[in-house]
Amino acid sequence: MEKKDKWLIALAAGAGAAGLAYALWPKSKIPKSAIVQPFDKNKYMGLWYEVARLPNRIEKKLKNLTDEYSLNADGTIKVITRAYDFDKNKPVEAEGKARFAGPDTRGKLKVAYFLPIYLDYNVLDVDAKYQYAMVSGNSLDYLWIISRENTIHDDVKSRFLAKATNLGFDITKLEWM
Repeated sequence: MEKKDKWLIALAAGAGAAGLAYALWPKSKIPKSAIVQPFDKNKYMGLWYEVARLPNRIEKKLKNLTDEYSLNADGTIKVITRAYDFDKNKPVEAEGKARFAGPDTRGKLKVAYFLPIYLDYNVLDVDAKYQYAMVSGNSLDYLWIISRENTIHDDVKSRFLAKATNLGFDITKLEWM
């Protein structure tokens, strides 16, 4: 292979990588001030039901999604996600690991199902009794409303939707489970 051909291949690969990075890079990040603080990790542990979400490719075919959080001895959090895949007509389960991105008194975490790739997990709101929470990824493209039951009270729903709107999320796209 000629030197010129190698240079063109390297240039094409670099341009492709730059294009992919641009496409995947969040266009609007979550403001630091939007993340819950103080956050009580012990109250957050346990079973949560997905009540609403912005559509995303990973969960596209999944329904009846739950996440169960438990503390590990090393301070990380074990995450068990269960759902039903209607296309495959069977239940699915994935185990992940979360860690705090900063102090454990702030609701900013990183979660990984496929180590070592950690994704942002931001707790944007939680009620005083830790029965309802609103969570996002690193951008305005990912939003979940979760509950200890598979429903949410109207007053909490209104509060979460108002906050999401103020942060710039398109709540008209939310899928209610």
